Amino acid sequence: MGQFTTRPEITGTFGVATSTHWIASSVGFGILERGGNAFDAAVAMAFVLHVVEPHLNGPGGEVPALIRTADGPVKVLMGQGCAPAGATIEHYRSEGVEMIPGSGLLATVIPGAFDAWMLLLRDHGTVALAEVLAPAIHYARAGHPVLERVSLAIAGLKALFEADWPSSAATWLLRGEAPAPGSLFRNPDLADTWDRVVAEAGAVSGREAQIDRARDAFYRGFVAEAIGAYLRNAEVMDGEGMRRKGVLTADDMAGWSAGYDAPVSVDYGGWTVNKTGAWGQGPVLLQTLQMLGHTGIAEMEPGSTEFIHTSVEALKLAMADREAYYGDPEQGNIPLASLLSDDYAKARAALIGAEASLDQRPGRIEGLDHLAEAAVTRAAQITDRSVGADAGEPTMAHLANRRGDTVHIDVIDRWGNMISATPSGGWLQSSPVVPGLGFPLNSRAQMFWLDEGLPTSLAPGRRPRTTLSPSLAVHQDGTAMAFGTPGGDQQDQWQLIFFLRLVHGQANLQEAIDAPLWHSMHFTPSFYPRVAQPGRMMIEPGVGEQTIAALRAKGHDVEVGEDWSIGRLTAAARDPAGLLRAAATPRLMQAYAVGR
Repeated sequence: MGQFTTRPEITGTFGVATSTHWIASSVGFGILERGGNAFDAAVAMAFVLHVVEPHLNGPGGEVPALIRTADGPVKVLMGQGCAPAGATIEHYRSEGVEMIPGSGLLATVIPGAFDAWMLLLRDHGTVALAEVLAPAIHYARAGHPVLERVSLAIAGLKALFEADWPSSAATWLLRGEAPAPGSLFRNPDLADTWDRVVAEAGAVSGREAQIDRARDAFYRGFVAEAIGAYLRNAEVMDGEGMRRKGVLTADDMAGWSAGYDAPVSVDYGGWTVNKTGAWGQGPVLLQTLQMLGHTGIAEMEPGSTEFIHTSVEALKLAMADREAYYGDPEQGNIPLASLLSDDYAKARAALIGAEASLDQRPGRIEGLDHLAEAAVTRAAQITDRSVGADAGEPTMAHLANRRGDTVHIDVIDRWGNMISATPSGGWLQSSPVVPGLGFPLNSRAQMFWLDEGLPTSLAPGRRPRTTLSPSLAVHQDGTAMAFGTPGGDQQDQWQLIFFLRLVHGQANLQEAIDAPLWHSMHFTPSFYPRVAQPGRMMIEPGVGEQTIAALRAKGHDVEVGEDWSIGRLTAAARDPAGLLRAAATPRLMQAYAVGR
């Protein structure tokens, strides 16, 4: 205790809501104040985040969540849409694609977020559909203050919107210009969409029936019809500077629904840490913890050279395994039990040396050696070629290839219900706004490879291996904690540091969030153009010049970021006596925890 902190850790016994935007956190707590539970609050927060952080998530995106009811086990809410029926390697190759672009219509899979949130609301919430959508409708219609980063994102895409994505220009530009930071911004088409969903749902009686009617309106009604009609003829500029059509249809949407999965977990430091399966990157955190249990990291000072070096080297190994072996377990043999076994972790930990590794080193699993070899070969091939450099119009390709990020939500109510959710996708950078709906589609198909025989090969009905990675951990004393962060490939890296500081550093939630962060860029990333940077890592200067110099002496290629520039962690916890705690990062000055 007594470490530097930017703000107090929020404590209370009634409820806590924390997220990457203060308005969403306040909306969530307002739902709790009116008698809703943690799941009601999270749904309301998610739809508000679509409005106030449209450069980071949207209704056309996806969401995984870890949920725990007051009297039940941890479950995974699976809101990751699958590849459409027309998403075959043969078709994409025929379009001249070697790697799926980071934006545009070929990158689109079935939107998963809406159905996941509706499923959660129906099965575990308590309030009416109209009540949870009311705040999002308000901010879309009455306006909300534009974040500076939203303004900058729109300004940077102005030329692309005007030249090639006119529906986005009509939505995001005001009289031909990006909205000024802090000015009120409205999205009336999105408000109209949700008003119509609420009206159609209201045509039937009963809370659950209304929610199911809303799901129908989105996936089998007017929303799917609008998306299908647009995609039948739309041919738009993508991240490679080419105008291409997508393959998603209304029929794809009609046949899909969100669902629940069992979590995967490991025990570390008295905690059971729960994550999604290998269709997400969550097991990376679990593999890393398993390895670190064999390194003596518990005796290292958090933030010291050895602590940082050891955590980075373990993450490199786990990420190498992610690239080789992770994927949709419903469409492939994913050796997760082997990857999470203690014997495997011990053998992998033995590879961590005194110097930084510059090699991609996936482990070897019996019968699957070819996947490890393929991952190493891919990383080398991508580094050696220039992806998309000669495609189409380079200037427009550069503009179209700007990706968004993600948001995060943690909520715990007075009864002990809790959720950790990481919504993403459907960014304003991903593809044009669907005319009349007020939101774009996602670009999650860029997680797939166009090589045959891999767990992440493009295939109809397959889930892309997402980076989205919420966490829910339960201590042996009964304390439970929800935590997470935006950040793509960095999500489990920053969460690892946060968690280790809590376990080994005697920090509270806010102190653990405020402490300096770092991450590796050594491995093959998940986003176009997917170029690995061997040995490269980024670190905040707060660790000290001496530590940075020592890491360089160990062979790390260290990039020093700006102060308070890495990570957007939030967290919430509840102890057995009912004491609630919550915290949110000061980085970017927009995340907040609210509670009492």
